[in-house]
Amino acid sequence: MTSSTAIALTGFIGWTLVLLILMELLRGRLVVLKRIPANEFKPDNSNLSPFMQRLARTHANCVEGLPLFGGLLLLALAIDLTSITDPLAYALLTARIAQSILHLASPSVLAVNARFGCFAIQLAIAVYWVIQLWRTMVG
Repeated sequence: MTSSTAIALTGFIGWTLVLLILMELLRGRLVVLKRIPANEFKPDNSNLSPFMQRLARTHANCVEGLPLFGGLLLLALAIDLTSITDPLAYALLTARIAQSILHLASPSVLAVNARFGCFAIQLAIAVYWVIQLWRTMVG
């Protein structure tokens, strides 16, 4: 059976890909409808709607987080210590997806605070994993 760690890593990568595909589909629609020339997109979507700007930032958040969170998951897989990451792997993925959905849904103070809470959960899990992996590796 595949470990929760491997599934969560695949889910994190898949979610990042879903956000990228969504952004490119929406950009493609704008080009096809001739609302913006294909060569006028800015990386942060700053010349597009507030939703498109949040979508670009949401995708960037996933890309920025992947080396840290994905790296820990990959490390645990590589050194066969998924017993450390498996129990919280789905919690990490759920917090990441929730953070993204909240970011896309609203720029309100409540949504931003909830989004930060989701990020704080991911950070806490990462810190816990680093400590546990370190302790196990160095004895």
